[in-house]
Amino acid sequence: MPVEVPVYRSLSDAVARGRLRPSSAAQDLVPFILGPDLPDDAGAMLERTDAGMCVFLEPSSRLCIVHRDLGHDRLPATCRHFPRVAVHDARGTSVVLSHFCPTAASMLFREDVDLEIVDDPVSFPPADYEGLTMTGEDLPPLLTPAMLMDLDGFAAWESHMVGRCRNPSVAPESVLATLQRDAHLLRAWRPGSLSLADTIAQLPAEYVDPIAPPDLCASLAVFREVMTAVPADLRPEPDEQGLLQAFTTFVQPAWSRFHAPMNRYIAAKAFATWTAYQGRGIATIVTGIEAAVALVRVEAARQCRDAQRQLDQALLLEAFRAADFALNHLAVGQDLADNWSRAEGRV
Repeated sequence: MPVEVPVYRSLSDAVARGRLRPSSAAQDLVPFILGPDLPDDAGAMLERTDAGMCVFLEPSSRLCIVHRDLGHDRLPATCRHFPRVAVHDARGTSVVLSHFCPTAASMLFREDVDLEIVDDPVSFPPADYEGLTMTGEDLPPLLTPAMLMDLDGFAAWESHMVGRCRNPSVAPESVLATLQRDAHLLRAWRPGSLSLADTIAQLPAEYVDPIAPPDLCASLAVFREVMTAVPADLRPEPDEQGLLQAFTTFVQPAWSRFHAPMNRYIAAKAFATWTAYQGRGIATIVTGIEAAVALVRVEAARQCRDAQRQLDQALLLEAFRAADFALNHLAVGQDLADNWSRAEGRV
């Protein structure tokens, strides 16, 4: 985690004065990494424990010690913006949340609000949200490797993908298969009398019948590919023992009870996704969403294996957290997009 020079000076002074101490799991570690190879504008990096956690994250409470003891203003910029994931383009700023944050993950299970894209939400007042910034000189997202979208069309595609997730009775596998079909149909669009946004509005209303994976094998293959986008020093040790059996015994029998939170998770991956700008077309976007769901399956099996019980809300919440930790905080986004862009040649 990079720490800006003024923030590093403030935190190191607080450590020296005894006002700030690392977590109980990091008492033997020097909290700051110094050296010549730091990111631009960084005075230091925050160290990690052997478990990969920040030295200022208290394991028992899961609270940030810096935030707790010194306040929000003393946090590094990345921490101040967490769990927000933002995209800045000519339309404005679009924000979603990383579900590694337990509060964000718990919101996937809400039933008291509709699933929709909200303009100017009170929870996200105008601010300089850190994220992917596209300037006026940058091109809009690609429809296919040979065709650009216009921003109205891209906004319509985002809205369409989120709309596919609104029906809680539709299986997530059906949502994914339908988005695959929709992307395939849209790839044939060419500029003419009908705009891309109007073409999206005329896509078939019916969903594609779901094809549930018979086992965890395909999802494990996707998980392994995602891990190739994680820098070697951050990549966790393989942990697949017993996952196939855990998926069959504990996850599959309960999976149908969680269509609504799974579809909300898909919607979160469809909106403000960096893959739209880093990838090579809308098939890439859908492939990235499919990868996210595959990671949730794998992490759900891991949670159930370790707990030795059937999938429930608590275990699925931890699966969401683990999946987004890998996708949003470990893997390199451009490497993920490059991998997923291979889908453009298969459609």
